[in-house]
Amino acid sequence: MTETRNIAVILAGGVGTRIGLDTPKQLVKIAGRPIMEHTLAIFNDHPQIDEIFVLMARGHLDRVHEIVRKNDFDKVTAVLEGSGTRNDTTQTALRAISEKYSDDCNVILHDAVRPLLAPTIINDVVDALETNAAVDVAIASADTIIEVEEGDGQYPIIKDVPPRANLRRGQTPQAFKLSAIQRAYDFASRDKNFVATDDCSVVLRYTPDVPIAVVNGDDSNMKVTQPIDIYIADKLFQLPGRNEHETTEAALREALEGKTVAVFGGSYGIGADIASLASEHGATVKKFSRSTTKTHINRREDLIAARDEILAETGRIDYVVNTAGVLPLARLDETSDDTIYEATEINYIGPILLAQTFFPELAKTQGSLLLFTSSSYTRGRGSYSLYSSAKAATVNLTQALADEWSGDGVRINCVNPERTGTPMRTKAFGAEDPGSLLESATVARASLEVLVSNKTGHVIDVRRDDPLSEYSES
Repeated sequence: MTETRNIAVILAGGVGTRIGLDTPKQLVKIAGRPIMEHTLAIFNDHPQIDEIFVLMARGHLDRVHEIVRKNDFDKVTAVLEGSGTRNDTTQTALRAISEKYSDDCNVILHDAVRPLLAPTIINDVVDALETNAAVDVAIASADTIIEVEEGDGQYPIIKDVPPRANLRRGQTPQAFKLSAIQRAYDFASRDKNFVATDDCSVVLRYTPDVPIAVVNGDDSNMKVTQPIDIYIADKLFQLPGRNEHETTEAALREALEGKTVAVFGGSYGIGADIASLASEHGATVKKFSRSTTKTHINRREDLIAARDEILAETGRIDYVVNTAGVLPLARLDETSDDTIYEATEINYIGPILLAQTFFPELAKTQGSLLLFTSSSYTRGRGSYSLYSSAKAATVNLTQALADEWSGDGVRINCVNPERTGTPMRTKAFGAEDPGSLLESATVARASLEVLVSNKTGHVIDVRRDDPLSEYSES
């Protein structure tokens, strides 16, 4: 018996009017990539998805083709123009699938502007389709939902307060047997007053004999529709749980074996651990630092010399990591000019020069650059002014270069570890309780996984299990 084909339909027919943009909201960049690109990556990478149809807003199909080509999204087999309404766009997709396949299929409809969908939800939806013809994704409502009606004055009045225990907030994907959703739309097409906000409501209204199963969604599976949603979604991409790649030893070795890794600030701490771990997984590692090789990250000539040394030895540069930094702690009005210039040059000018120097070589290998920030980048703290402002600038540099380099295939990310036991920290703060600090090796492992991933423009938080640890100063 042939398994039923799972076809994802990415609905991207909307535009960015509510966000206040001229371009469709699905092309707005979050965490270094257009929203649409994040969403397509989820489905293209999912082992249970066989094929993807994209329904895109009129006039923007070329941009989708560009995203598909750049990322080699091989499961995308059709990019079609969306229609006027959400329901019209769905029916365009259903017709295209019916013309291509005579057998029944599983159709999994998802909003392009929900880029934080967890792959486990797709698993649950596909599993539910084995015994159901229609499946919705929903989450419990934490708020009391009220029904209102027009009042006599200027304000609406409450008509009803439904029991919250029975209420859910609908999300996508919504999934159906192709035959079931087609049947519902066939009946709907005969109704001259047909109006529906989503596809499950079409099934519920026009084929009430078809039960609609509900699987659990997730609070982070948000829909980007308002300006503030862009900010929230960008922050959600930084959550540790979303960025834990769980890369196996074999996968990490496959990504690093035979590759060349340059580590600046590699003499001790996180840099030394990254270098050691990369070497253990088969990479050729070149370490540079002020103390061991007399390489100053803020001197272009030193970086050029390091680059040329690597190329003379290995002929290629695949990955570049910068952990070099200084942490001066003092009130700004008590800080000398020498300290101001040194801290700014090492912590900020250095990454800029590094990016300039190594970009051409990373473009040749389609490699990546990894920088480091600190939790202090989100809020400047007293005695941290030089450090935290440079780290905030590093984050913006990462996001800007991810945009600039996207067409060249060069990735850049920034790791944000919480307080970590390193010599630099000990020098600044003295002895601390080891149990309150991340281990350097833990950060090194997470950093390597980010380095070899396909992500770009991300700020990756690395945290301990303590849920309150993110509020600690670093």
